[in-house]
Amino acid sequence: MEADVVVVGAGSAGCALAFRLGEAGLRVIVVEAGGSDRGPLVNMPGALSYPMNMARYDWGYRTEPEPHLGGRRLAAPRGRLIGGSSSINGMIYVRGHPLDYEHWAEQGATGWGWADVAPYFRRLECWHDGGHGGDPARRGREGPLHVTRGARDNPLVRAFVEAGVQAGYGATGDYNGWRQEGFGPFDATIWQGRRWSAASAYLRPALAGGNVALMRGEVARVAIREGRARGVVLADGREIPAAREVVLAASAFNTPKLLMLSGIGPGAQLAGHGIGVVADRPGVGANLQDHLELYVQYAATRPVSLYRYWSLAGKAWVGLRWLLGRAGPGASNQFESAGFIRSRAGVRYPDIQFHFLPLAVRYDGRAAPEGHGFQVHVGPMRSPARGRVRLTSPDPAAPPSILFNYMSTEADWRDFRAAIRLAREVVAQPAFDAFRGAELLPGPAAQSDAALDAAIRAHAESAYHPCGTARMGAADDPLAVVDPQARVIGVAGLRVADSSIFPRITNGNLNAPSIMVGEKVADLILGRPPLPREQDGWWEAPDWETAQREAQAGREGAERAVEPQERRELAQAGRR
Repeated sequence: MEADVVVVGAGSAGCALAFRLGEAGLRVIVVEAGGSDRGPLVNMPGALSYPMNMARYDWGYRTEPEPHLGGRRLAAPRGRLIGGSSSINGMIYVRGHPLDYEHWAEQGATGWGWADVAPYFRRLECWHDGGHGGDPARRGREGPLHVTRGARDNPLVRAFVEAGVQAGYGATGDYNGWRQEGFGPFDATIWQGRRWSAASAYLRPALAGGNVALMRGEVARVAIREGRARGVVLADGREIPAAREVVLAASAFNTPKLLMLSGIGPGAQLAGHGIGVVADRPGVGANLQDHLELYVQYAATRPVSLYRYWSLAGKAWVGLRWLLGRAGPGASNQFESAGFIRSRAGVRYPDIQFHFLPLAVRYDGRAAPEGHGFQVHVGPMRSPARGRVRLTSPDPAAPPSILFNYMSTEADWRDFRAAIRLAREVVAQPAFDAFRGAELLPGPAAQSDAALDAAIRAHAESAYHPCGTARMGAADDPLAVVDPQARVIGVAGLRVADSSIFPRITNGNLNAPSIMVGEKVADLILGRPPLPREQDGWWEAPDWETAQREAQAGREGAERAVEPQERRELAQAGRR
């Protein structure tokens, strides 16, 4: 029960942080509310839709009625088990674009620019290109987190990249390397046919090292006395003391909740719940961001999709192959091709991400009734919408109130329409001629702005990338929650290390940046000099100010693919 550092949350960042602190000789206790990550439903990559929909593994949060999505309440899953959300996510590994981190630094997160964070990505990775090319000079080979690529043997997966090139976009052999923009293979946190979560990469080795202990329990609040965090108090009243520091790594939902329960947050709101104010920080719970996406779904004219395994017998065969040899379709998350593009001229770096899946299915596991099909998950990367997380009660057992405020600006609608139209244009390329059937969603009748808006309102779903609710910034920034050392402003001995501290959401999936945060914050706690800065730069389209993509033929195709009103908007933005 004695620890130098208490870490709340055994998720992506918390596991990495605990490993590095224990490796350096500190005594660490990791407190996790959830249970075991053992079992095939968690560890079989192809079963990814199951754990995020199971109360055993998920906190079960839902949003408040989203006013711009017809009042729908969307699922907001977060992992409640060892490994946190890295144990229930889609296993897609995206560092983000270098300019994401340049923006962080510009917003007051000094020391978090691309040159500062790139070496931490290298340190955490054990990257395997799988024979599909890549950028090995920029990737790590000795880190704890295995990053691999799927077999990419499904013809639909290959057709998607070919179609992207035919549409006038470039190919990229490694979107996590020199060049993000373009179409190419996805990286995934899968190793030897099983999910390679933060628990597998970091926590188990840390526990085996002897300096890190895992405690099961739900934290009710941080124990703060005389302006300093002294430990954490569990829901059953026990206090776990921390000799040096407490670090919250409990997710973009639960970290702000715990801060507020501990008296750190918007003073008036805390007082309204009868909570004494320790530090009046209005930024706690604010700045909530996410990626919203829509599945552009098609029927397939040939039986080449994963639907062949969708019967009870087919699923049993997939499961048996995986159980016996960690092989077959169950050994892949099936997201094996990616695309990152810019929505219009004048956008400096990609603001649209494509996830391609050779099956028409929802995250909840419901397949399209038409049978064989495929889909492109698409949505804007940098929505200007901002939401919030608030307390619903001073009772630690009460769930927080979550409102993303999706689609609350005109730019959201403009960019989402463009994303759908550009996705359709990619699928319209010759590479899909042998496979493309009818469009299932949004459907061929959804062509006008109004029709697309209705489809977005009815069908858009979260990509499950919440962040930003304890924003990092300069210590004198009134809306910042933590300083560039990840220290909570106004309370000694307390830090945050998870996606809560992101000033702005990064391009793509958030597991990799969250783990990077754990790695970097560990060095800050240890007082070590930062790793040597990365000086190699990154690729940008040379004509990004005047062109939306590389090939002129592709640009003309895009103009034919959009409606007149959208074309006028794009022309006004300077696109040719």
